[in-house]
Amino acid sequence: MTVHERFMKQALGLARKGAGRVSPNPLVGAVVVRDGAVVGAGYHRCFGGPHAEVHALRQAGDRARGADIYVTLEPCAHTGKTPPCADALIQAGVGRVFVGMGDPNPLVSGRGIKKLEAAGIPVESGILEKDCRRLNESFLKYITTGMPFVVMKAATTLDGRIATRTGNSKWITCPESRSFAHRLRFEADAVMVGSGTLLADDPELTVRLGRKASKQPQRVIVDGRLRIPLTSRVLQPDFASGTMIVTSPDKAATPKAHKIMAAGAQVLAVPQKNGHIDMRKLLRKLAASGIASVLIEGGAELSASALACGAVDKVCIFYAPKLIGGRQAVGMLGGEGCARIAEAVRIVDIRLRRIKDDILLEGYIEKKHSR
Repeated sequence: MTVHERFMKQALGLARKGAGRVSPNPLVGAVVVRDGAVVGAGYHRCFGGPHAEVHALRQAGDRARGADIYVTLEPCAHTGKTPPCADALIQAGVGRVFVGMGDPNPLVSGRGIKKLEAAGIPVESGILEKDCRRLNESFLKYITTGMPFVVMKAATTLDGRIATRTGNSKWITCPESRSFAHRLRFEADAVMVGSGTLLADDPELTVRLGRKASKQPQRVIVDGRLRIPLTSRVLQPDFASGTMIVTSPDKAATPKAHKIMAAGAQVLAVPQKNGHIDMRKLLRKLAASGIASVLIEGGAELSASALACGAVDKVCIFYAPKLIGGRQAVGMLGGEGCARIAEAVRIVDIRLRRIKDDILLEGYIEKKHSR
């Protein structure tokens, strides 16, 4: 590992601390280095707050003049909720800027680097670029396509079951895996389930990590027939304001839909396609409201629908060392499935990790299946 990569890795570690708090902005970390030592460090801590470079420069103070700064993403050159970071670097008199990756946001997209170079500050980019891109995979898809980054999560036995023949599913995985799953919720802008999961489990869909005033994701219930009971937990006073019920246009105009809205929840009308809510239209509407990442938690039919239309980008599958068996047990995926093995969705760039007795598989949908 080169010296530049070592300092960029430190900046990446800082950037990850903002996960779950800065969306739809990107995760960014920065370190100021003088004479081979870090004299200032910072990261983007919350949406609307100072950017990473500003925090790092404040910590460095006068030591920033003539120093190097490593930043995971190209410094911005426009005024948004905060002033341009490129201007702050110029005013601080930094000597050199090392950038992990360019910012694809049309408001930036090379302008930050050009501004720094025009001020006589050398810029080197592309340091640990692959790591920087993976760190901001949600932001990159959202800003370049107008669609959220979609992660499909499942907890299953080794024989691919997510529930027994009686519908019992608590608990397949260990407490440590469930805690990790709550971290996934925390980092997502929205958590999505189908009406079947809601009817079977009546979940709260909240983040429970032991933090005070923990940020909660938008709860999205895909319910084309509007079967949700008005007594559901997600419609109770403590949860309704963060709940969105997605249903067909005809159901969205019914008295039941008005009762749901009176409880404080949103009702979003989305057309159907082949008898199901059109997932791509739904995701585009969510992105238009500022949702850059979605965690699909089930059930089997919703996950299958999202995969079938090419909406899923990444999978996180927790495998527990258990076997349920039974023809009537619930499988991880519903729908019709593929007719031929050659049509199967392929998972690539796979990473495995042990979580106590469970195994977490993380991987990405092979691009040829994205439509």
